Amino acid sequence: MKTTASYLRVIGFMILAFFLMELIVDSGDTWAVVKYPIIWAILGGVLLFAIALEIIVAALHRILFSGLTEEAKARYVAAESEREANQFAWIKKKYHELLDSKPIAKEQEIVLDHEYDGIRELDNNLPPWWTYLFYITIVFAVVYFVYYQMFDGPTQIDEFEAEVAQAEIDIAEYKKNNKDLIDASTVELLTDPSDLAAGKAIYTASCVACHKDDGGGGIGPNLTDDYWILGGGIKNVYQTISEGGRAGKGMIAWKSDLKPSEIAQVASYVISMHGTNPPNAKEPEGDLWTEE
Repeated sequence: MKTTASYLRVIGFMILAFFLMELIVDSGDTWAVVKYPIIWAILGGVLLFAIALEIIVAALHRILFSGLTEEAKARYVAAESEREANQFAWIKKKYHELLDSKPIAKEQEIVLDHEYDGIRELDNNLPPWWTYLFYITIVFAVVYFVYYQMFDGPTQIDEFEAEVAQAEIDIAEYKKNNKDLIDASTVELLTDPSDLAAGKAIYTASCVACHKDDGGGGIGPNLTDDYWILGGGIKNVYQTISEGGRAGKGMIAWKSDLKPSEIAQVASYVISMHGTNPPNAKEPEGDLWTEE
C-alpha cells in the first residue's frame, strides 16, 4: 500500500505540474506541451524531482524505523496494519453496499428449495446500483415526456432548423474572414458599396484600355448589353477574368495578378454596369444571356 501511495503521489504531482504549466504558459488555442516542446523537458525534470523526493523520504523512513526498539517497531507495524485496513474503508463499504451480494461463505442462507439435475439457484437481490439506475430511467422518461409532449419542447425538426441557421451564420462569417477561398463555382455576386468601389478601382486600372471607362467596349466587347461571348452572370464573368478569354485571342488571364477576392469585386462591378447604355457603345457580340 505504501508503494501504491507513493505512485499516486508522484502521478498527482505530475498532473498538478502539467496543469500549472498550461495555466502559466499562454499557448492560445493549442496545448502548451504541443506548442512548446521545452515543457516536456520541464515536466521530465519535475518527474525526476518527485521520484527523488519519494526515494529520500523512503530512505529516511527506513533509517528512523531501524533506530526504534523492538517493542516500538511492533507497535508501529500494528498501527500501520490497522491504518491500511481502514484506508478507503468508506469506499469499500459503499462498494459492497452497491453490490449487495452475499459472500460465498453465506450463500447457504439464500439457496432456494427447488433444484434441477443437481443445480440449485441462489435468491440474490438485484444490485442496488442497477435498481437505482432503473428508477433514474423512469424519472428521466417522465421528465422527457412532460417537457417534449406537454410543454412543447423543441422537436428534432426544430433542432435541425436551428443548427442549419447557425451553420449558415458560421459559413457567412467564415466567408467574410476568408474572402480569397473562392473560385468560379463558389463565387457570389457582391453588392456592398465598398466591394463595388474596390472593383471599380481595379477596372479603372486594368480594364479601361480595352473596354472603355463606361464599359461600352473598344478592343474588347461591350460589357453593358445582354450579349456575352463566354457567358454572363457572376460565375462566368469571374471565370473569364480569372482564366482569360478565348484561346489565341481575347484578354489575358488575371489570376496571377489579382487575388480571388479582387476578381470577385471587379466581376461584380462589371455586372453592375449592365443596362447603363453608354454613348457610342460597341455593337453586341456573342450570345444573348438570360440569367437563370
